[in-house]
Amino acid sequence: MADLREQRACIKFCFKLGKTAAETHEILKQDFGDNSLGQAQAYDWYKSLKNGRISADENVAKVRDLILQDRRRSIQDLCNTLGLSYGKCQRILSEELNMRMIAAKFVPRLLQNEQKQHRLEVCRELQQQLQEDPNFLSKVVTGDESWVHGYDPESKQQSLQWNSPSSPSSTSQEQH
Repeated sequence: MADLREQRACIKFCFKLGKTAAETHEILKQDFGDNSLGQAQAYDWYKSLKNGRISADENVAKVRDLILQDRRRSIQDLCNTLGLSYGKCQRILSEELNMRMIAAKFVPRLLQNEQKQHRLEVCRELQQQLQEDPNFLSKVVTGDESWVHGYDPESKQQSLQWNSPSSPSSTSQEQH
């Protein structure tokens, strides 16, 4: 994959220097040997630059900007906004930006009956303690500050967002 990006950069460089497609392909063959692009593909990339098509680097920058504005954007939304194919957006996110979808918030699975029963028992005990001692809640120790979000996802799918290895963890993002 790195070779393809390097060759694309070489084609763009040669194009800006005013080299022809044939000269550019010869340079690629010299530099990359057996790993160089075929003549047809090199000519296609050269032609797309000549026709003013946006370079891959510009597409990557546009995708990055949109994702940083809203990490919960879907690939389909990116496609519709940028006019790129689904596969191209997916490749840019995964290979170029090294991003993947992760759940931004932990959403527990459905509780089993015994887990539901245990929660009900704990709630009843707390309710009973409150009835016996009206000052019960004043004895509860809490941490410093915490933020409560008004959005509780109904499913894990709704909380998915794009993250890269350098992104802060989702727990630190929720506490701002």
